[in-house]
Parts: sequence; C-alpha cells; structure tokens
Amino acid sequence: MSPSPVLLGCIADDFTGATDLANMLVRGGMRTVQTIGVPDTPLDTPAQAVIVALKSRTAPRDQAVAESLAALAWLKTLGCRQFYFKYCSTFDSTDQGNIGPVADALMTELQTSFAIACPAFPENGRSVYRGNLFVGDLLLNESGMQNHPLTPMTDANLVRVLQRQTPTKVGLLRYDAVQRGANAVAAARSTLLANGVGIAIADAISDEDLYTLGAACADDVLLTGGSGLALGLPGNFARAGLLPHSEHPEQLPVVNGLSAVLSGSCSRATQAQVEHWRSTGRPAFRIDPLELAAGNAVVDEACAFAEQRIRTEPVLVYATSAPEEVSAVQKKLGTAASGELVERALASVARRLRDSGVQRFVIAGGETSGAVVNALGVDALRIGSQIDPGVPWTVSLGAAPLALALKSGNFGTTDFFSKALTMFDELMELSQ
Repeated sequence: MSPSPVLLGCIADDFTGATDLANMLVRGGMRTVQTIGVPDTPLDTPAQAVIVALKSRTAPRDQAVAESLAALAWLKTLGCRQFYFKYCSTFDSTDQGNIGPVADALMTELQTSFAIACPAFPENGRSVYRGNLFVGDLLLNESGMQNHPLTPMTDANLVRVLQRQTPTKVGLLRYDAVQRGANAVAAARSTLLANGVGIAIADAISDEDLYTLGAACADDVLLTGGSGLALGLPGNFARAGLLPHSEHPEQLPVVNGLSAVLSGSCSRATQAQVEHWRSTGRPAFRIDPLELAAGNAVVDEACAFAEQRIRTEPVLVYATSAPEEVSAVQKKLGTAASGELVERALASVARRLRDSGVQRFVIAGGETSGAVVNALGVDALRIGSQIDPGVPWTVSLGAAPLALALKSGNFGTTDFFSKALTMFDELMELSQ
C-alpha cells in the first residue's frame, strides 16, 4: 500500500499523454507519480495522484481493454477515490476504438452508468463546441490530423466519432449548460441520463469551462478526457479537505550527464521543431525507414554520428518526415511495419546513447516515447516543472535516474527541443 493517500488513479492510453496529465495535476499541487505500464508490486513512493501509462492508443481493441482493466485493478489496490481515463486532446482513435471500448469496460467495472468525455485543452488550442473539436481555428478534420498515419481523424463531430465506437448511447453536454455553471451542468446531466445517454461529449472553450466541468464531476467515480479536464480536480480534493499542501511537488532530483533528442513523430508541430533545430546548425541524423527495411546499419550509423558529437553538444536523431513521405513509406512497407521499424530503431539508439553517458532525453511522439522508455527499463517517473503546455520534465525512479521530457507530437513551441534542454540545466542549478 502507498505510504500516502492516493486520491486519483489515472489510466493514460500513451506515454506522452500520461506526462501531459501528470503535468496538469502537479500544477494543481498534487504530488504525482507515473508508472510505465501496470506495476507488479505495490507503490512505494508518496503520491496523491498515480498515473498508469499504457501503450494502448493504437493497440488491438481487446488488448487495449484488457490492459486498461489491469491498470484499474492495480489502482484500486491503492484505495483511489476517483478514476480518470486519459486520451489525446485530438481524440486520436478509429471507428473500432479504442476510446469507446475502454470507456465502456471501465464504466462496467466501476459500476457507473454515466461518464463525460471531454478532450478540450484550450491552453494548447483544443476546444469543443456543439460537439465539434477544433484545433486552433480549424476543425479537427482540417487541422492535419486527417493525415495521421495511424489514427486519421476525418470527422470533427465527436458525438458521431464516439458513437461509431460504442453501443452506449452518446450525447452532448452543450455549452449552454456549461457556461451557466456547475448546477446547470448537473441539471443537464440528469436530463441526459433520463434520455438513456451513458457517455456525454462535453463542450468547453476555456479553462473556466474545464473548472466548471471538474466541479460538477467532483463525485463521479470515473471521468474521461484529455489532460485539460483534470484542471479542476486538485481543487475538488482540496475543498473536501483531502489534499494537504505539498511543498514544491514539481521539484526533481539532480540528474547530471549528456543530452540527446529523439524524434519519431511526424506531426506538423514536430516537423517544425526538427527543422528549427537543423536550421540553427545543431547536429542531426535522419533515420530512413526504407534503409532500415533494407537491412542497412542505420542504427550503427546514427550512434556513430551521435557519439562523435555528443560530448560537445546535444544531438538530434529523428525519423520525422512530411505526410507525403510517410505515405510513400507506408505504401511500400505497411503502416504498422514502418512504425515498428522506426520505434525499434530509436529504442536501440536510446539504449546505446545511455551507455555512452546520455542521461537526459527529449523524446517527441507518443509511440516513440513508449518504445524508448521501455527500452531504457524505466518503470516509473516523478513529474516536474512544465516546459510547454502539456509537457513537463520528469525523472525516472530508481538507482540510476534518467531525465525524460516526453512530448506529444502535436505539442510544444517551434524551439521546444533547445528550450527543454536549457530549462533542465536551469532546474538543476536551482536544485544544487
């Protein structure tokens, strides 16, 4: 059993999404620990919120459901008062799942007949209005997400998207109610329940809307959403007298060593970040999936390139490509095969760089982050300060800690890579 009360138990469908959620909870004053997969031992680190990071977003549906239920079972052993299913703020999924099937399974296990679903994250430009998801000023299906290699999002209406994934009736918690406050939300929820709705997409266009939804759901056993919906949860626990003040929950232990950046995401944001790094003259090595498939020694070449330079300055190793390049590779190798090739290659590079003295990693992409942390043998993370909205620095627990910034492909400013490394240097100076 955890040595401190665990109030909130969370299940995230990818690794960067987990750190995104953890970042939000730490900012709210909750001491937060993120595990990599479902632990096979009790939690032995003080925490008020615990997040189990899975790699289930694009897994086969039955596997995603089974892993999520295993995570829930372990979190139940910690005595959590509330549970949270976290998915991407762009609602990454297909018509087969996995958001709907996982939500259904968790609701059944927790014996609840209603849950809201809200991926809104206004601080990062994600808003939901009349059930439609916007990325900045663009509808989801016009934002670039329609070209996602694994989960192309071609419909911005989340009620329709989610209804295609679940037999549970999906409804809409409209902005008309949200803008009038928590009591109006409670009344709207009652009406939805009376009409047989089991999952309700919730409109939200501002942080204030997320606080309203959080307050209205204070007594819910299960919430589902992006990280933004978690904004109001620490305050709920504090008002209930359950969350004592934590001194600097974001403070991390010192990690010395060399630094490297690994990027597998092909999102627009990550493409711009890679180009910014290269345009400033910093060393970068591109991994070509076709060269990997041909059996060429790409990993050896990448490591040799990095090891010649890493003691002088950080190095970027990337497989990030434009959509048309990704499409051409997928047509030749297959979508799953090409992704797995890149993930395995970057995981191998990470292991070898760690053995060469790298202890600080910036990693771009949810699938890439999952592959790398598994390859590095990371079991759990302590969550630190925010770099950009949705992305904190973290440090692995254990005898040989590593510093990790796990970035969702769509997050971060153009100069994110260099900003993250500079910020960590500053954090370490403050800690010493």
